[in-house]
Amino acid sequence: MKIAIVGAGSIGFTRGIVRDLMCVPELRDHIQFSFTDINARNLDMVYRLCKRDLESNGAKSTVSATTNRRKALTDADYVFCVVRVGGLDAFALDVDIPLKYGIDQCVGDTLCAGGLMYAQRTIPVMLDICADIAEVAHPACKFITHVNPMAMNTWACSKYGFDVPTVGLCHGVPHGARQIAEVLGVPAKELDYICAGINHQTWFVQVRHKGRDLTDKILAGFEKHATFKKTEKVRIDMLRRFGYYSTESNGHLSEYVPWYRKRPEEILTWIDLSSWINGETGGYLRVCTEGRRWFETDFPNWMKAPPLQFRTEDRGGEHGSYLIEALTTGRVYRGHFNVVNANTITNLPADAIVEVPGYVDGNGLNIPQVGNLPLGCAAVCNSSIQVQRMGMEAAVSGDDELLRQAMMMDPLVGAVCNPPEIWQLVDEMLVAQAAWLPQYKRAAAAAQKRLASQPRLKTRATKGVARFKIKTVKEMARSRDQARKLAGAADKAGLDQKKTSRRK
Repeated sequence: MKIAIVGAGSIGFTRGIVRDLMCVPELRDHIQFSFTDINARNLDMVYRLCKRDLESNGAKSTVSATTNRRKALTDADYVFCVVRVGGLDAFALDVDIPLKYGIDQCVGDTLCAGGLMYAQRTIPVMLDICADIAEVAHPACKFITHVNPMAMNTWACSKYGFDVPTVGLCHGVPHGARQIAEVLGVPAKELDYICAGINHQTWFVQVRHKGRDLTDKILAGFEKHATFKKTEKVRIDMLRRFGYYSTESNGHLSEYVPWYRKRPEEILTWIDLSSWINGETGGYLRVCTEGRRWFETDFPNWMKAPPLQFRTEDRGGEHGSYLIEALTTGRVYRGHFNVVNANTITNLPADAIVEVPGYVDGNGLNIPQVGNLPLGCAAVCNSSIQVQRMGMEAAVSGDDELLRQAMMMDPLVGAVCNPPEIWQLVDEMLVAQAAWLPQYKRAAAAAQKRLASQPRLKTRATKGVARFKIKTVKEMARSRDQARKLAGAADKAGLDQKKTSRRK
């Protein structure tokens, strides 16, 4: 079996998925890993770590690395994608330019101004990868993406990706389930739940323990929990008003809806600063930047540290290894997957990408029908879906008018900015990110002329309501263990990819 990983210079994901797959006895000696990334230095570091892990555990599986993507994909049975197109430089623009217009984002990689621009950079690259898969990979190759904005990327690949079977994977659902188990006081492994919606806006519409429905007990549990009542204020408020708990973190969720980050003086009411994920302005950008800097500096010590072990108890919780295990061995795995709706959730559009329960075995991925979401939950999702639809189509076509309309319809952008401000914001974003947006070459040139010749609307000189300084390597060195953990966990995809042409 050949498994290719595109964007393999990502230390956190790549090393983890290799370990997880090697924890499956039937797979340990039978996988050819093929890593590819355009950053040769990062690729080499991750390759060396994974090669050492394999050899120290006596696994007969092999690993190779190349900057030639088509070579890596040739004859692949599965392709994982973890690219970050534009790298941290583009990510900083996704956060900092909207901030001038009052759009205060915690992450900015799924919806809102940052998520929409991330999609414009990423979708052409992912379609190019799909073209390569269709041409050189195994005919039955499956494309597994972990890349945000999950819904828009998976939608584009499913619609325009040369018929390559695509599934999006995210770990938000099990994280939310563990929280619910904790507030209910039951073991997480005994919790039975149905979670459905769209990625990062998925709702726990049914929660049971040993046959007893506990869905209506969740709110009281969160309101009483000593930690969560402080760190999950947005999620608890959404639970209070819509009746169901949402999967995504407090900081993430706060930027998908119009109510919690539109007034600077109120933002601190809804977020907690004990961890970036609770709502820190630009929090994910900060930890990714710190993690990448530390990994590059501290890499020699990573090679001296003990290798990862491939015991059953060492296996992580990401869906990818379980998906491949089920398809290969026939063992049944129940997880949550991002797929084309096709009437799975009956009150969301059939062509949208939904995140829903599914069962995998040797016959493939099977998605049962969920039915209707509660009306309020469906309304929240539908609002985002229309933004996703426009953003996805804009990325494919290079239609900047459609991109501007998507920005207008985005819940938080629309709550903060008026139409002239949104038009100028998009002009700034297109010009600043032109190197990663070849489909917008003409639009970016026109935007540059407008910005140079027309009076500018006034913007704000602000670093955000809750922005923390990015630590230097010297500062991080004071807590090496914490810095190493950060580097392994935060760097989901550290690829700086500027080539975005798509094969026709």
